[in-house]
Amino acid sequence: MSGFDWPALMRAGMQGLRLTPAQFWALTPAELRLMLGQAGGGGALSRAGLDALLAAWPDEGPDEEQGESDDGA
Repeated sequence: MSGFDWPALMRAGMQGLRLTPAQFWALTPAELRLMLGQAGGGGALSRAGLDALLAAWPDEGPDEEQGESDDGA
């Protein structure tokens, strides 16, 4: 089982929020929670959190040097 109460979520989405079935199924669970007012409320990203994201997902690839552009300029 997925851990989701699908009948209750479908009622909330389609009856409460008046979403069409296509709109409901196009949402992610996080988007549906946000629309239902159940957002996680994680707070602002800290500098340490930003640094961790930058380390995990750098803007340049491993073969590129910082400051070079793709157009050769």
